[in-house]
Amino acid sequence: MAEGYINRGLTREDVDSSRGALVLEFGTDWCGFCHSAAPAVEEALSEFPSLRHVKIEDGPGRHLGRSFQVKFWPTLIILKDGREVARIVRPQNAEEIRAELAKVHDVPTGGKLR
Repeated sequence: MAEGYINRGLTREDVDSSRGALVLEFGTDWCGFCHSAAPAVEEALSEFPSLRHVKIEDGPGRHLGRSFQVKFWPTLIILKDGREVARIVRPQNAEEIRAELAKVHDVPTGGKLR
């Protein structure tokens, strides 16, 4: 993986008030499914360099993942202006991810979440 999952104080309010396109990826650094999906996620995201992508460490006591009802890792939540437009659970290939990312690719990004 290019970058590990972060464990920081990103809140649901931060996410809901975000502008533009945002991809939240919930998982953990020790998750085998997350490691298996990483090449497909990285390949798909490389085609959308303007999209903000934040990898969030999930698990017990992690409120952000619970607020999105994340149950399996990795789960990618694609948002536009703070609203969920797509969700991919345990992606199998880059094409599956690419198709969902195309829904928000033309949205300008910005803000402090990166």
